[in-house]
Amino acid sequence: MNQYKKTLLACATAAGACVALVAGLTQANEPGLIEFTEVEINRILSHGPWPMKWTPDPSNRVSGNVHAIDLGERLFFDERLSVKENVSCGTCHIAEYNWTDGVKRNKGQAMVDRNTPTLMNLRHHRWFALDGAADSLWSQSMRPIVDPRELASNAAHVAQYVRKDADLSCRYEKTFGVKPTAQDDEAVLVAVGKVMAAFQETLVTDVTPFDAFRDALARGDHTAATLYPRDARRGLKIFVGKGNCSTCHVGPMFTNGEFHDIGVSHFIDGDSKKVDGGRHEGIKKLAASKFNLLGPYNDDATRASATKTVHLKPEHRNFGEFKVPSLRNVGYTGPYMHSGEMLTLNTVVRHYSELNVDRLHADGESILKPLKLTQSESADLVAFLQTLNMDRAPPWRGKEYAHPPCVLTTPAAAGETYYAP
Repeated sequence: MNQYKKTLLACATAAGACVALVAGLTQANEPGLIEFTEVEINRILSHGPWPMKWTPDPSNRVSGNVHAIDLGERLFFDERLSVKENVSCGTCHIAEYNWTDGVKRNKGQAMVDRNTPTLMNLRHHRWFALDGAADSLWSQSMRPIVDPRELASNAAHVAQYVRKDADLSCRYEKTFGVKPTAQDDEAVLVAVGKVMAAFQETLVTDVTPFDAFRDALARGDHTAATLYPRDARRGLKIFVGKGNCSTCHVGPMFTNGEFHDIGVSHFIDGDSKKVDGGRHEGIKKLAASKFNLLGPYNDDATRASATKTVHLKPEHRNFGEFKVPSLRNVGYTGPYMHSGEMLTLNTVVRHYSELNVDRLHADGESILKPLKLTQSESADLVAFLQTLNMDRAPPWRGKEYAHPPCVLTTPAAAGETYYAP
C-alpha cells in the first residue's frame, strides 16, 4: 500500500483537462480515509483562488489614488472629526482585532445597537453595513461620522475642521485638485467619505492554511495537501457537504454578500419594544439617502454601478435578515452575529447544530435545518473555520502624522494610483 491514498479524479474545468486532485488524504498508518465527492471537491475549489482580483470603484473617483489613501488613513484615526473630539473610526475598528473591537457592542457617544463588523476585504462587497443601508463603501464611511451614537458630527463640523487644518487642507487639494474652501460643507463630507473608502480598500486578508490546501488540490500537489490538518479536513467535508454551509458562505470571500434570517433574535437587549429591523429597514434607509448611487455624488458616468439599487424594495421577509459575513479571519472577529451575542465559534456552531426553526420567518430561510452535529463533528467544523485565519491578526503601526508636512506639488496626480494586491 502507498504511504498516501488518492481517492478522486476531477476535471480541472479552467484547463479543460482532467488532473488528479488529492481529495481524501491519510497516512497509511492512520485509520479512516477522509473522502470527498466530486461535488465537494468542486465546492472546495470554488473558494479560491485568493486573493481576488480587484479594480477601483468607479463610483469613487479617488478609489486607488495614493493621495486619497494617505488622507483617508489620517482621517480614519482622527478624533477631531467627532463632535466631542473623543472618538474616531479607529475607536471601534482596531487592527489587532481584525478591524473589529472584540466586544459585544461598543460605545461612541452612546451605545450602538449592533456588533462592530470587520473592515477587511470590504472592497469586494456589494452592500455595506449589516443591514445593507449603503450601496457604496464611501457612503457607508459617512454614516458613522453623522450617527449621533458614534462620532455625532455633521457636514459643517467636518468641513470646517478640514478647511482650518493647513496640512489636511493641503492633502485634500492634492487629492481632489480643489481646495476644501471652494466646496460646500456637504461636498467636503462626501469627499471625506471617499478618501476613507480609499484607505479601507487597502485592508485585505492574506492567504490562509485553507488556501494552501485548496491550491494544492487545484494543482494536484499531494505532498503540500497532506500538510492540512485532519480535523480541519473533516470539518471542511461537513462545511461543503451535509452542513450545506457553502450555500450562503460561497466563493473566495466565503459569503454571498446578501442577507438572511438565521434564527437570531432581532430584539435589542431582549426588549420586544426595541426591534432591529435588519435588511427591511436598511433598504428603506438606502432608498431615502441622497448619498446612494442613484444620487448626485456617484462619480460613475455610466451609472452602471447604480443598477443594483434601482429595483430594490423592502419585503416582509426582510425583517430579521442581516448580512452574511465573510468567514476569512473569522477566528479574530468574535463576538459573533449582528448582536454580538455569541462569544465563540463553538457557540455559533452549536446554534446551527441545534437550530430552532420556529424562530425563522415562515416565508424565510427554508434551506436551514438543524445540523445535529456530534461533539466531535462540531469540534472538526471549528477546526476548519480556524484555518480560514491568517497566521496572526494583522499588525498595524499607524503613521507619524506630524512629519513630513504636506507639500502641494501637482494636485490630484492622475498617474499616481495604488492597486492593492
